[in-house]
Amino acid sequence: MTATAIRLLLVDDDPLVRAGLSFMLGGAGDIEVVGEAADGAEAEALVDRTRPDVVLMDIRMPAVDGLTATERLRGRPDAPKVVILTTFHADEQVLRALRAGAAGFVLKDTPPAEIVEAVRRVAAGDPVLSPAVTRQLMAHAAGTAAGTRRTAARERIARLHDREREVAVCVGRGRSNAEIAAELFMSVATVKTHVSRILAKLGLNNRVQIALLAHDAGLLDEQAETDGDGVGRRAY
Repeated sequence: MTATAIRLLLVDDDPLVRAGLSFMLGGAGDIEVVGEAADGAEAEALVDRTRPDVVLMDIRMPAVDGLTATERLRGRPDAPKVVILTTFHADEQVLRALRAGAAGFVLKDTPPAEIVEAVRRVAAGDPVLSPAVTRQLMAHAAGTAAGTRRTAARERIARLHDREREVAVCVGRGRSNAEIAAELFMSVATVKTHVSRILAKLGLNNRVQIALLAHDAGLLDEQAETDGDGVGRRAY
C-alpha cells in the first residue's frame, strides 16, 4: 500500500457484494478500503471516523438509501467524492444522485478493472460517466426538464457571462478541457479557470452537474443544428 493510497469506503446492504468489492479493490496497490457500511446511516458515521477520499455507494438500501446519504455527504465541508453503484443504466434516482453531487456511477456488472479505474479517476477529480450512459441520462432528464425546471435552470445560467456560458455549453456536450480550449481559442488554463468559476457561481460540485444544468436550460438544444454529435461525446 502506497503512502498516498486512495481511501475508499464501501456502502452496500449485501454483505457478499461488499466482500467481493473489498477483495477486488483492496488488491489494488493504490487503494485502501478503510471501511464497509450496510446503509447510508452507517456510511455517515464511518465517514466521520475513516475520512475516505471516495465512497462507492449502492443506491437502493433499507433505512437510509444511497440517494439520501449522497445528498448528506456532499453537503458537508471537505465532502468525500461519491460514486453510485447501481444495476440500472438510467434511473431517476441515479439522475437525482448526480444532481446532488455524485461524481458518476458504475454498474454492478462492470468488469473489475474498470471499477478500479473509476475509483482512481474520481479520486483524481474526473467524474465517471460513459458517453452512452450520458446520452441515456440526458434523454431521461429531457422528460422532466420542462416548465419549472427549465425556468429555474435559465435563471441560474443567467448568472454567467458570455464566455462562461460558452464553456458551460461545451461541458454539456462532453468536451474535454483541451477540446474546449481548441474550439473557443483559449488556453487550457483559462478553460479550467472558467470551469472553476462556473462551479462556484452556480453552487455546483462537478462537470456532470454543469452538463445537466446546461441541458435543463435548453442550451444544448440551441446548439443542435451546428453540433451534430449531441450530448455525451466522451466520458466526463
